[in-house]
Amino acid sequence: MPTRASVRTPADAAQAGSAPATGPFTTGTPARPHLATIDVAVHLGFAVLLVASLVRYVMRHSPADNLLVLGLAAAACLLYAVVAVLARRERPGAPWMFVLVAVWAVLVIAAPSFAWCSFALFFLSRSALAGPAAYAAAGVTATATAAGLFRMTNGTDVAMLLGPLAVGVMLTLIYDRIQRDAEEQRRLHAEVTRAQGQLAASERRAGTIAERERVSREIHDTVTQGLASSLLLLEAAGRAWPSATARADLGEATALLRGNLSETRSLVHELASPGLDTSPLPDALLVAARRYAPDARLLVTGEPHPVPAEIRHTLLRVVQSAAANIKLHASATVATVTLGFLPESVTLDVYDDGAGFDPEAAAPPSAAGGYGLRAMRQRVEQLGGVFSVESAPGEGTIVAAQLPVPGPGARTTGSTA
Repeated sequence: MPTRASVRTPADAAQAGSAPATGPFTTGTPARPHLATIDVAVHLGFAVLLVASLVRYVMRHSPADNLLVLGLAAAACLLYAVVAVLARRERPGAPWMFVLVAVWAVLVIAAPSFAWCSFALFFLSRSALAGPAAYAAAGVTATATAAGLFRMTNGTDVAMLLGPLAVGVMLTLIYDRIQRDAEEQRRLHAEVTRAQGQLAASERRAGTIAERERVSREIHDTVTQGLASSLLLLEAAGRAWPSATARADLGEATALLRGNLSETRSLVHELASPGLDTSPLPDALLVAARRYAPDARLLVTGEPHPVPAEIRHTLLRVVQSAAANIKLHASATVATVTLGFLPESVTLDVYDDGAGFDPEAAAPPSAAGGYGLRAMRQRVEQLGGVFSVESAPGEGTIVAAQLPVPGPGARTTGSTA
């Protein structure tokens, strides 16, 4: 059995991207205020036209004629209310609609004064029915109206016959166009919603990957570097045991492991509750460097000024990773950290006079290591900075970074130098 059409009004088409709504012109979701207003306007229009037509008919006809017309008008009004309620509740109303159309056809032929109410009846039939049934109901309404008006002129005015039929055809074409536009709007809205969902999922995946890379850098620059240095010291102690040198290496390895344990606890705390040490930046950098290169020196150039917490964190990790590389690979006698403050940036150079290497021939990251330089570069470039490595076999190494610092007005309260 045909049911109400899934149609929206022009006002609905103007609201592209909004959620669908229900009412006599829609289906499937809660009604929106502007559609409810259109429904009320159509129903009130029917009531006003019905009363006006009734008054006009009563004033022009005898009481004997009024009884039949009044009964038909009352029946049509009751049936209209039933169909409107069923359409509002999205329940099948085809039988009631066809009874209404039949009653209305008799009424408008018997009393053409009620022809104006056909407009409201046309929209009700199109919203309550779908497919051929809707066209049939609208066609019967237009034909009955044309017959009533033609009868009113005693068959002399062809315009009264053709006018309602032409208006019915035009309203049908307009309504069909509105329906197609509404369907297209819903299709586009569904595509946009689907695309937004895919974008959100992609952003979540990208966020997860970025967070995994960040955690891997943190673990590399803290836990991995400390454990690697401690392992070297323990291996050296094992080869020289029980000499005094072995005892010194063992003591240093123990100190490194204790520091590494503390660093791991700090990392866990940082992941759970982000925050950084508030000590002055030069002091923090020197402590980070001397953890792996005890004789490291610090030089500061320029006028120190506060830097944002994320820049401070990056500088600390770069120094820590570079100093660990010096201990593991460089066999250096001199290690110097230079911190430079410029008006709109901060620079960092970590120099050692060790064995050096060819940056172009550096091994790619693997299970055996090789993450240090990549992690340092990622940290710096993610903050809009520039990272570089200058080295050659036998000529030492310089790890350099330059990070932009916001102007004084943009610096955060938690920044520190």
